[in-house]
Amino acid sequence: MTRHRPLLPSLIVSIVFWAPASSQTPAVPPSAAPLLAVGDTVPPFDGERLDGVSERVDYPKGSATVLLFFLGSCPSCHKMIPEWNLVYARRPKGLRVVGVLLDREPPGFFMATPISFPVVRSPGGDFSKTFKLHKVPLTVRVAAGGKVQDVGVGQLDPIRLGEIFRP
Repeated sequence: MTRHRPLLPSLIVSIVFWAPASSQTPAVPPSAAPLLAVGDTVPPFDGERLDGVSERVDYPKGSATVLLFFLGSCPSCHKMIPEWNLVYARRPKGLRVVGVLLDREPPGFFMATPISFPVVRSPGGDFSKTFKLHKVPLTVRVAAGGKVQDVGVGQLDPIRLGEIFRP
């Protein structure tokens, strides 16, 4: 004798999973927070250089700045640093480049990872939120006045870096 499963429970399960989402469901999941984008404006900030001296990172008229956001504890950032070093060595005259370390580096980090570009430590607090820093490494070209011109997320190839480091 063959037993048949009742149809009603499977029908209820089908309806529950088929029902459209309510209007209270957020349109963007929390893990998909917005990133810094072209056209955004980023404020000047004060960071601390590795030698302990405070430095103002701003975006003066007639200039362009490339910000390199990274973590000392990020393997993808470690792979990006040599690429940033290469493009920094070939940067156009007048292009300001500043690395921004978002965490405390592990002991011996700068001995094991040579960095040729200037680096400041982020001021902490709401800095990452203000700059929409949800993914690193992040390469950002900023025009005078703080207007974002270009954003490269993650590991970038030399051609893409050349676009961001353009004259």
